Amino acid sequence: MSRLVLVLGDQLTLTVAALRGADRAQDLVVMAEVMGEAASVAHHPQKIALIFAAMRKFAARLRAEGWQVAYTRLDDPESSGSIGGELLRRAAETEAGEVLATIPGEWRLIEALEALPLPVTLLPDDRFLCSRAEFEDWARDRKQLRMEYFYREMRRKTGLLMQAGGPEGAQWNYDAENRRPAAPDLFRAKPPRFEPDAVTEEVLDLVEARFGGNFGRLRPFGWATDREGALRALEHFIAEALPRFGAEQDAMLRGDPTLSHALISPYLNLGLLAPLEVCQRAEAAWRAGAAPLNAVEGFIRQIIGWREYVRGIYFLEGPGYTPRNALEHRRALPPLYWGAETRMACLSHAVGQTRDMAYAHHIQRLMVTGNFALLAGIDPHQVHQWYLEVYIDAYEWVEAPNTIGMSQFADGGLVASKPYVSSGNYINGMSDYCKGCSYSVTAKQGPAACPFNLLYWHFLLRHRARFERNPRMGPVYRTWEKMESGKRETVLAEAEAFLARMEAGETV
Repeated sequence: MSRLVLVLGDQLTLTVAALRGADRAQDLVVMAEVMGEAASVAHHPQKIALIFAAMRKFAARLRAEGWQVAYTRLDDPESSGSIGGELLRRAAETEAGEVLATIPGEWRLIEALEALPLPVTLLPDDRFLCSRAEFEDWARDRKQLRMEYFYREMRRKTGLLMQAGGPEGAQWNYDAENRRPAAPDLFRAKPPRFEPDAVTEEVLDLVEARFGGNFGRLRPFGWATDREGALRALEHFIAEALPRFGAEQDAMLRGDPTLSHALISPYLNLGLLAPLEVCQRAEAAWRAGAAPLNAVEGFIRQIIGWREYVRGIYFLEGPGYTPRNALEHRRALPPLYWGAETRMACLSHAVGQTRDMAYAHHIQRLMVTGNFALLAGIDPHQVHQWYLEVYIDAYEWVEAPNTIGMSQFADGGLVASKPYVSSGNYINGMSDYCKGCSYSVTAKQGPAACPFNLLYWHFLLRHRARFERNPRMGPVYRTWEKMESGKRETVLAEAEAFLARMEAGETV
């Protein structure tokens, strides 16, 4: 009896486990654009368009290679509207008795597949370099699950940037060389843009009609939608941007939203690129003398270190991870995250860029939008939902630990050793956002004071019992105690007033 072989929209890899385990001559590949997934959260229109266009092209490639493919388009009048419903519909049509699938990257969908009244075989997603079992073994009996030590194991496993059992350059981590501000540069390479072809244009029209009310601009759309385009994007990054990536990876500029970043995370997370091939290309550039070690190490660490680590955390912690709220933050996400006017230039730029591109790099996410949400006491689940909705590379397995753990400290310190909060000084040091802002980054109190300066102390005092004994935060509390008491009272009162204005819907 034939089987149904499910290929999801983020499993667009010819060697994905379900396809490797299938019989090309007998089994039926099932792919489906369904509202149950497209509207599971209000995704950015560019994200929906990228996934649908890439799915259609991948299905065409499978057919060209001899696979039988049953493909459901979003506007198919016979569509059931869900992945499970489409599997049941195709099973009824073909009398297939079993479903073969690669395990999804979201607990919601895993549970839906397991609940089907059909035998479903879920195969491990071995496109990742660390299996769930390997991560569980690494995590077992450890008091702290710090990424740095996991990353070293991944270096040893892959052999990337290793020699004689140790790291190239005798250092595992070159972060100290990768935290420099950047300046505008007309000669900085821009990432390639891909003009929509007929398939992509058809998808864009569909998304515009069905999801026009979602946050984010659909056009201009310039993302690659197949493996060939993704490889072009990778090669451009390796040749043009990787040499500058390390020094500039934490920097932010108003007129240059991409700087020297790769912009390949959407392709990695769709399955159009593989993590090892990406890292090997970067390593080869270093060995050829085309990129410095600090840049290559920092790039590789993001992929085999952080990316693999957060996936391990997501599956290790289970479905109960995303609702965590260790700091008991309850404030609603303010309208400025949806593009409402704000006087804070840094947030205006980060949110505006997100609206236009469905993209912001990791420091914009962590130290601007995430930092403000944490300082202001925003409900971490609402922050989680926002990141999942607005970014083109956001899938729950990678987004949730980054938000719940790294950004919002809502997991109580499982991922981060301390909360990632800062005053306006950090943003001023790493960007040009503060120039021309309505607030003054140097003002610590008064009507011109940068809200980050006020909220920083408000956050620390709210959570003093939790963080005062943290060895990395104790000195900050000692600085607070040295302040004149009247100044401390003013700062806290002004922070409270700011939060009250924000909650009342005023422009802040």
